[in-house]
Amino acid sequence: MLLVADSGSTKTSWICLDNKGNQVFKSETKGLNPAVFPKQTLHDRVMSDKDISENRDKITNVFFYGAGCGTKTAVKYLEDVFKLIFTKANIDIKEDTLAAVKALQSEDPAIVCILGTGSNCSYFDGRETHQKIVSLGYIVMDDASGNYYGRQLLRDYYFHKMPKKLAEMFASAYELSPDIIKEHLYKYENPNTYLADLGRFIIENKESEYAQKVIKTGLRIFVENQILQFEESKVVPVSFVGSIAHYLKEEVEEVLKEYNLKLGKIVRHPINSVAEYHLKNL
Repeated sequence: MLLVADSGSTKTSWICLDNKGNQVFKSETKGLNPAVFPKQTLHDRVMSDKDISENRDKITNVFFYGAGCGTKTAVKYLEDVFKLIFTKANIDIKEDTLAAVKALQSEDPAIVCILGTGSNCSYFDGRETHQKIVSLGYIVMDDASGNYYGRQLLRDYYFHKMPKKLAEMFASAYELSPDIIKEHLYKYENPNTYLADLGRFIIENKESEYAQKVIKTGLRIFVENQILQFEESKVVPVSFVGSIAHYLKEEVEEVLKEYNLKLGKIVRHPINSVAEYHLKNL
């Protein structure tokens, strides 16, 4: 059986197919970013899923695409966990940008971006994927991601830069006491996921002038720091994978036009397309 996973820091989508392409199960666990979580947490999160735990000895191939898997050290770290779970499987771990490329189901060159809880960007030349930077994670990078927008909302709320009505709505929707915020950011696991959850507020209220300014500022930073590093961006489409890109499609397209860039596809959930790709290539 074939098991494919598309993992961010927030959640991991899994799909298992038999050799004929029939779906055995489809499930979801918490995120499995090796740059964020200890091995025991990663192990427990995978084994918490009943379908995975019951079928793990029948799985012969695991293809895992995840945030935080951009270095050899991170891949080895996660591989050690998976070898204890999938004892009879060949394990292939790659960075999440490669899943984004496969999800587009095209051999045409493109700039491929991820805008979800985190963010990333690469260039696909039709055969190989190229990246010019290594992501340093949510504290330093991840422009225009869910956690970026959550962080901006907190800053604007506490610096009194958020319009009064929106500030009242924000405070009503979330617990914003300093102690609670600092506990989530400095004591609890998944601070990036916590920030991304706050970031939903900007999407839910994106018609406001304030939200439009924050959203487009983040997208412009992403374009200038990530997309424009590739000269090819001027001649190939720019495609996106992830929930932030999905919900902010109009804003993404408008900002790309400002830089004379062409929007390609936007895929919210890549997992099905990626599984089909691997089934054909086994």
